[in-house]
Amino acid sequence: MSEQKYYLPEPSYWPLIGSLGLFATTFGFAHALVTGNGGVGNLTVMYIGLAIIAFMMFGWFGTVIRESEGGKYNAQVDTTFRMAMMWFIFSEVMFFAAFFGALFYARQLSVPWLGGADPATHQYLWNKFSSTWPLLNTPDPGKFPSPKGVIEASGIPLLNTIILLSSSVTVTLAHHALKANKRGALNFWLLVTVVLGFSFLGFQIHEYAHAYEALDLKLSSGIYGTTFFMLTGFHGLHVTIGATMLTIMLLRCLKGHFKPDHHFAFEAASWYWHFVDVVWVGLFIFVYWI
Repeated sequence: MSEQKYYLPEPSYWPLIGSLGLFATTFGFAHALVTGNGGVGNLTVMYIGLAIIAFMMFGWFGTVIRESEGGKYNAQVDTTFRMAMMWFIFSEVMFFAAFFGALFYARQLSVPWLGGADPATHQYLWNKFSSTWPLLNTPDPGKFPSPKGVIEASGIPLLNTIILLSSSVTVTLAHHALKANKRGALNFWLLVTVVLGFSFLGFQIHEYAHAYEALDLKLSSGIYGTTFFMLTGFHGLHVTIGATMLTIMLLRCLKGHFKPDHHFAFEAASWYWHFVDVVWVGLFIFVYWI
């Protein structure tokens, strides 16, 4: 029996480029928050960082695709990829857990304390404050304008929930079609998933425009506005990443890539998409509904 060798790639400059892109993105976003006078300032540096990251992903993933299609990966490498993707999704779970934690802390502790659950806090910090959620009143309306209302769960959020849950079904159907080597069904259901993903983003953009223009709900609108846009905004970013991944999978499927027993890249994209859908269910319940 011939011995299988674990493939080790040549030294690459892609990690360095990716690190520079991540630094520029986070620095640019943080700088925009600090200099935005209560809002979001100039995001040019952040956009440059995102462009660098996109360039890195295009080049690095292209290298990985060529290696995979060239037959350089064996079962051990496949296991490594699966473990790496699992840990990556776990890190994303912890990322969103921090923001959900901030939301729960504000709703269950800070706001009730200010409203009288803690007499000292209520008396000395804001004795005219009443505990309500969503929190639409701010201590300094001149600096932090209070929103006129909130996004109702029965509107676009409910529609987007239906869209994302449907997309989980369609990507699963595409996966089953791939394992059954039904290329036509695979391409069709994957295309439907991509359309649903970008439809979600289109509706979210419309929702944001309505929040800004009609409701005066912004990132600077107190703790409610901050938690709302941080949670839904980062989720929208993850939907964009997931929809882009699925688009790449679709293009690869149309080129004849993947086999019923060799398609981890497709599985990784579908895992990520299911994760995005689960996070949205939590957002719909705790941000829009309850």
